[in-house]
Amino acid sequence: MPKSKATLVVRGIGQCLTMGQGTEAAAGTGQEDVGLIEDAAIAAADGRIVYAGPASGLLREVREAADVVRVDARDGVVLPGFVDPHTHLLFGGWRSAEFGQRVAGDSYQEILAAGGGILSTVAATRELGEEELVDLGRHRLGLMLSHGTTTVEAKSGYGLSLEHESRLVRAARRLAATETVDVVTTLLGAHAVPPEFRGHRDQYVGLVIEMVRALADRIDFVDAFCEEGAFSVAECRQVFAVARDIGLGIKLHADQLGTNGGAELAAEFGAVSADHLDYISATGTAALAESGTVAVLLPTVPMYVMNAHQAPAKAIQKAGVPIALATDFNPGTSPVMSMGVVIATACMLLRMSPEAALVAATRNAAAAIGRSGEIGTLQVGMAADLQVYSVDDYRMLPYRFGELKPDLVVKQGALAHSNDSSFG
Repeated sequence: MPKSKATLVVRGIGQCLTMGQGTEAAAGTGQEDVGLIEDAAIAAADGRIVYAGPASGLLREVREAADVVRVDARDGVVLPGFVDPHTHLLFGGWRSAEFGQRVAGDSYQEILAAGGGILSTVAATRELGEEELVDLGRHRLGLMLSHGTTTVEAKSGYGLSLEHESRLVRAARRLAATETVDVVTTLLGAHAVPPEFRGHRDQYVGLVIEMVRALADRIDFVDAFCEEGAFSVAECRQVFAVARDIGLGIKLHADQLGTNGGAELAAEFGAVSADHLDYISATGTAALAESGTVAVLLPTVPMYVMNAHQAPAKAIQKAGVPIALATDFNPGTSPVMSMGVVIATACMLLRMSPEAALVAATRNAAAAIGRSGEIGTLQVGMAADLQVYSVDDYRMLPYRFGELKPDLVVKQGALAHSNDSSFG
């Protein structure tokens, strides 16, 4: 068999975290396997990995192209680019004043009732044109890339009308077409009931269904906020039935503020993910395990809303549900762009092991956006999305609480960002 002609070769890898064999989401004890290879090398061609293994085997498998790019990892750590499977990337304004209110003791519901929360961001976002949204998204994606994130899910949900949700979706699709970071688009029309539909919930649910049909060819997933004060299980079921009939993937904000059957609903529809799950029940956990739905945990959210109650990660993992992690980047309850911060928070507050947290931010996060087999692991045939850290142990990433940024980020086999101009 002829050797692959590599256009990128990474040598000098002290620890290579391949995230294990296979491409499906890892669950249970399998989530503890980071696929560690010491003294490793990686090679890529045409944006795909052609070799990932011991350095001693590199020359047997590949030869270098004339224009090869060589990277010296300096005995550091290499792992897949982070995948952030739950963000609210596009919005106008910030809500820093609410942070002070929460510190003073105001609850999420009290802030919402006083005119803050989601609806205040809706008002600010509706004022922005498409070009302004694209510019904001481009800047934020650049910051995320600098923290090692190479793929992002972007939800709409701050427009709450067909006109404004369409604008958010168009902006996300433009970013997907032009930016280094891959962008997956999710419609979250069922985020909140806008002021103009107050007292007319049924009409607004009907409008959300209209959004699903109108935007079906421009979105990857449909999401809903299933929670008391947001949308009921019955209302979400109406929206999801239409999405399923069209053939769209389903995601769900579930059991964030209380136990309300959200996880069970996600399982009923075979959702790709159920997100938050701070108050998931044993019944809901069992339903997710049966359906294969990924549990996306968002540990920085309870921290920001001053709620000590976190998702029961250990019980979820023990039940055999694959766990992913995400930032939930948004202006109110998690203005966090760094997956490194999320990984550290998951270790310290959810008591996830460093290994399980890193798998959750890569391999399982890819599964949570339907990208298993494409990204999330460092195996032959997968996208050459990776990051290099000049540390001698992968556990330094959570240990340093997100303070570490990758020295180098590679996207589809090309150098995409450097936080150290001397590196490589």
